[in-house]
Amino acid sequence: MSIPRQPAQLEAWERWEQPAFAVLPYVMLVIVASMTVVVKWGESTGDLLIDLGLAAAAGLWMLWGFTLHPAWRHRPRRMAVFFIVLAILMALLVLRAPWYGFFTFTGYFFAFYLPGSRARLAGVALIALITATSQNGGLPKHWTAGAIAIYLVIICINVGVAGALTWFGWVSAQQNDQRKQIVEELSETNRRLATTLEENQGLHDQLLAQAREAGILDERQRMAREIHDTLAQGLTGIITQLQAAERDGQPQDERRRHIELATQLARDSLTEARRSVQAMQPEPLESARLPEALADVAGKFTRIHGVPASVTTTGQPRRIRPEAEITLLRAAQEALVNVARHARAGKVGLTLSYMEDQVNLDIRDDGVGFDPQPAGATVPARAGGSGYGLLAMRQRVEGVAGTLEVESAPGGGTAISASVPTDGGW
Repeated sequence: MSIPRQPAQLEAWERWEQPAFAVLPYVMLVIVASMTVVVKWGESTGDLLIDLGLAAAAGLWMLWGFTLHPAWRHRPRRMAVFFIVLAILMALLVLRAPWYGFFTFTGYFFAFYLPGSRARLAGVALIALITATSQNGGLPKHWTAGAIAIYLVIICINVGVAGALTWFGWVSAQQNDQRKQIVEELSETNRRLATTLEENQGLHDQLLAQAREAGILDERQRMAREIHDTLAQGLTGIITQLQAAERDGQPQDERRRHIELATQLARDSLTEARRSVQAMQPEPLESARLPEALADVAGKFTRIHGVPASVTTTGQPRRIRPEAEITLLRAAQEALVNVARHARAGKVGLTLSYMEDQVNLDIRDDGVGFDPQPAGATVPARAGGSGYGLLAMRQRVEGVAGTLEVESAPGGGTAISASVPTDGGW
């Protein structure tokens, strides 16, 4: 990509613009001071000396406040004081000799250094008023209606033209700065692109290696989640049932029920583990839709742990991406396992909401709650837990472009909300 160069004349003008504006006020001041000497020579020496004194004061003030201290141009208060004093000196010169208007118009240059667009316009209006006074030959000698009207017309013309030109000039300068910035950014982009193309082969090889490593890592994480969602959860249920069966004083029928549930959990876990290794859908989703699968999971949870778990579906149920359904089902399973292990809850509620462009699953319990983000932690973790369950749940949900939110507080129960996009249904 080639960047067009500015014309040589424009570049030359930009190089000479600042020096010309810096010298022009002094040149005009010398010219009008010389005119004053020519016109007033032979008249009152006192008046001539006052005029030349004011001109010298204006020149020294510009030299000290602007030329010799360029850093002051970027200090708003000092620049405002400099401009006001200079405008006062210009006004006094114009009132004593109208031809000093040839010098006062250079005040427009200094107005551009005032802070903010409103201050600049006010400065331009003040210089325009002084210039209009010089064009009027000074203040009206007779304050008649006609003289005042003519004076006001001259002021309005000067203020209007100067203000409009100043505004458009400021806008043009801003646009010019933006264009320069864009050109610089494009040039930098071209340089980076050239460097990237030169290193393309090496980067390509590196990306291939990283892709292979990422694939291995993703597969490891998938297997870890699957093992956690199947074997770990099943073993937790089995241990819970066997511990219940070992309690002293249990009736024989109750003990047998716990052992049968543990046996059934072991069989289900074995079947689910085989399906996970073969990268198949979870068994509940093979024969039912997501709402029915969640109801089945909640029913098993209630039978095993004795904690009522209800499922509510809102919206019109419909098929979504298989991986999104699996993600929501796994999120429900993980949340219920956490409730059984940590929450000491009296009830659990699952709400499946079908919306226009997403499906939400909310799981709420009335248990002991926990701190979802302890100091120094990077992932939420229940007290006494490893935190991997919530991390795996978040990875699953984010893996299908969804979001996971966990809200809890000690003694306030826990709410988990998983949202996945529907991508227009399936």
